[in-house]
Amino acid sequence: MNNFHLLGKMARPHVTVYEQYRSIEPWLQTKDGKTEGQAEFLQTREDRAKLDGMYECILCACCSTACPSYWWNADKYLGPAVLMQAYRWIEDSRDDFKDKRLEELDDAFKLYRCHTIMNCTRVCPKHLNPGKAIAHIKKKLAEK
Repeated sequence: MNNFHLLGKMARPHVTVYEQYRSIEPWLQTKDGKTEGQAEFLQTREDRAKLDGMYECILCACCSTACPSYWWNADKYLGPAVLMQAYRWIEDSRDDFKDKRLEELDDAFKLYRCHTIMNCTRVCPKHLNPGKAIAHIKKKLAEK
């Protein structure tokens, strides 16, 4: 398994995957924060449904280790696992920093090393589609 350290019968991703995950700031970002007495940020069922197929990711990084682009550019290319999580926050209706998130990804290496080989989708143990999420990010950037 490329980009993984073997520990006996177990494999764990390089620290790089988790550093890259941290770099996308995977938390809800709002301009105003909560108002007094507000317990949570609500969203409609329709908006919540847009996150289906992304929030289920367990960050096992099987998709990233199956990606040839990640094999050769793991130091610069964010890889399918991290990019799918980035798209999860871009699509979240409660997040106020979609444009900032997109700007951060608009880079020849961070995003555009994906050549839609789709190994990522084939190997996902949760049957998620990171390739589709990456395509949606590229489309949103092209529409800007």
